[in-house]
Amino acid sequence: MYQILVVEDEPDIRAVLRALLESEQHRVVEADTAERAEIEARSHKPDLLLVDLGLPDGDGLELIRRVRRFAPVPIVVLSARSMEEQKIAALDAGADDYVTKPFSAPELLARVRAALRRIARRKDVLPRLGFGSLTVDLERRVATGPASGELHLTPVEYRLLEALARDAGALVTQRRLIREVWGPDRIDDSRNLRVVVRNLRQKLEPDPRRPRHIVTEAGVGYRLCAEATAES
Repeated sequence: MYQILVVEDEPDIRAVLRALLESEQHRVVEADTAERAEIEARSHKPDLLLVDLGLPDGDGLELIRRVRRFAPVPIVVLSARSMEEQKIAALDAGADDYVTKPFSAPELLARVRAALRRIARRKDVLPRLGFGSLTVDLERRVATGPASGELHLTPVEYRLLEALARDAGALVTQRRLIREVWGPDRIDDSRNLRVVVRNLRQKLEPDPRRPRHIVTEAGVGYRLCAEATAES
């Protein structure tokens, strides 16, 4: 059972979120302002925050920045703001994922489950990733498939997979991927990122034209949807 802090000023939406989360056996703490949310985050030390950006006493982005100063807790934004630059701003502020209102209950719960799974494996052991019949062992840097045997991935392709795998299931911005793979001096070079993503899809996706594992979030970044198991 995990404890989740819901930061939302609309009582009806809070009630819906509480019912959904309690149906998954989570404990729910509520806050209707940014000030109350920071107090609850410090006192209850929740396992995850669900944060609306439009709060009556301030912007949720500033709340995310403040929480990030004292806790690495996963933060999922739940907001009616749907512009790409607004999503990027939330992710750059420290959010782990972004769900747009009106939301689908199954999608929201899936994002919550993915964020909670990352608690146990965040920055511990690099996982093995399953792409259908292919397996990529990031610790040993070995990729194999039943038909082709060992599959060659370049060092930069491994680095990109590692950057995505650290937050598997979450949306990772282009800027963050470029910074982690190529360094801060290449932060505006999105062309190389697109090339490496295309090459990885050619090697790992069953149908590269319809990717299921390395998914594009248009204008924002990428999401890794692969089975991940830590090395035993």
